Amino acid sequence: MPNTTIEDIGQALLDTAVTMTQSSIRILLILGAGLVALRVLRFALHRLEMVLVNAKEPTETVPGSTKKRVATLIGILVTIGRFAIWALVILICLDQVGVNVTPILAGAGVAGLALGFGAQNLVRDVISGFFMILEDQVRIGDVAVINGTGGLVEAITFRTIILRDLAGVVHVFPNGSVNTLSNMTKVWSAYVIDVGVAYKEDTDRVVEVMREVAESMRQDEKFAAKILEPIEIFGVDNFGDSEVTIKARLKTMPIEQWNVGREYRRRLKKAFDAQGIEIPFPHRSLYMGDASKPFEVLLKQAHTES
Repeated sequence: MPNTTIEDIGQALLDTAVTMTQSSIRILLILGAGLVALRVLRFALHRLEMVLVNAKEPTETVPGSTKKRVATLIGILVTIGRFAIWALVILICLDQVGVNVTPILAGAGVAGLALGFGAQNLVRDVISGFFMILEDQVRIGDVAVINGTGGLVEAITFRTIILRDLAGVVHVFPNGSVNTLSNMTKVWSAYVIDVGVAYKEDTDRVVEVMREVAESMRQDEKFAAKILEPIEIFGVDNFGDSEVTIKARLKTMPIEQWNVGREYRRRLKKAFDAQGIEIPFPHRSLYMGDASKPFEVLLKQAHTES
């Protein structure tokens, strides 16, 4: 081997320094490009959010509902975009420092395939959650019944949906396990009421009183904004053992149906009492037949001998 001179060592160090400097500059440029890409991503998604909100907001019934749904989707897209950009930046930086990224990419592909097979439920939950949010099936703040369990929706993610029932119990459902979902507060809600009155009452008069009570609530400042339409009286719905049932419905703002319904029942009870309309309770009438007449009992006075 030829003797290594000081000039050769100095040249080698110089070449190494130049190479490291060039790599460092490239890495800094790549990081800068990644930051620029993140800003572009945020700007583009912000513009997309404004376009979607402006397009849907004029047709919505509940103010702000479209903005909440779009904000949820945009937040998820931002998270996915950040992950993709930083993963790409890291791979390019590794390539600049001399690391062969081909095995990494191949290993990531194999790992992704294995993860897909091993975590099928997780993948199913994520896909179901994406379409649940995209289709606006349910939102945070809605009251929903999921797989027979009802409650207030507290959180929605790509993987789970969380309900809290009236007793404060928190129920967590993986999105992939949601077989039935009933949203009770989407766009508008309704309170359905069955009013039972005695058979002797005039049902037309009862209906008139029910309309008057509902209309007085619509004129009340406290409930005017909560009731969307005049009460719907469907008519006589059933003949019970001791009552005639009249079915009606109050259309309200989302999640206000219970407050409106309770107040309506309170006022209706007072109106029935004032009008003398009977709200019956279950009772039975006993009829004693006379199929057999009572036995006659003859009493004879005993005579005692003196």
